[in-house]
Amino acid sequence: MERCFECTACGKCCYGQLPLTLNDAVAYADRFPLAMLWTIIRQSAKSFAITARLGVVVNIGKRKRVAVRITPVSYMPPSIPCPALATDDRCSIHADKPSRCRTMPFFPYREEEDQADLLIPRQGWLCDTSASAPVVYRDRNIVHREDFDRERQELVDQTPVLRAYAQGVMAKAPNVVAALEKAANTPRGGTVVLNFTALASRLPQMDMTDFARKQLPVLTAFADKTAGMSDAADFHRYYRDNAAGMKRFLERA
Repeated sequence: MERCFECTACGKCCYGQLPLTLNDAVAYADRFPLAMLWTIIRQSAKSFAITARLGVVVNIGKRKRVAVRITPVSYMPPSIPCPALATDDRCSIHADKPSRCRTMPFFPYREEEDQADLLIPRQGWLCDTSASAPVVYRDRNIVHREDFDRERQELVDQTPVLRAYAQGVMAKAPNVVAALEKAANTPRGGTVVLNFTALASRLPQMDMTDFARKQLPVLTAFADKTAGMSDAADFHRYYRDNAAGMKRFLERA
């Protein structure tokens, strides 16, 4: 089986949340509104095993066991374009774009043999999947795999940091555990959104004052952008509250 795919730079996939490696999140703190997304992966899911290797496994109640994918993200509503998307629908940081964008449409939080459906463009996307496009997937293997392997290795390298962060949060914040349990008990699983600052403060190389100075204008701009948007109320609240926290921190610094 062969699958063809080529990006047409239509910009249609550059909307909403963008998963980031930890390195990319820190590098683009002055551009993306950062958050931590905890995603429940059920034990019956194909991606359970790899999520368990790259994230954490949580026991829900006495019998349920789930894996949790812990991902830094550029946290935005589906209707809002990436801050790096220019007015001509081209990426303004294409030469140095995040690993997630380089690897698209493949996703290293899945096993390599479970990638075929990701090559089917979503409704409205203008990806070229015709026979004239390059062959990118053959016999359940990625053909040109440099970007995939690079991003996967970044995920492996950051796992100890994210796992320690997650275990620390769950040990000290019963409300997070309760939120995970609630998400795990929804029909299709769910997500929990936490602020990025709790993780940033654990990074030994992080200058928190510099980080806050970069994030504050980004969060403030997105709070203004989403004000009054009925479909972005949760996002607006996140931006507003975290911007206020950043401002208080800088006033004390």
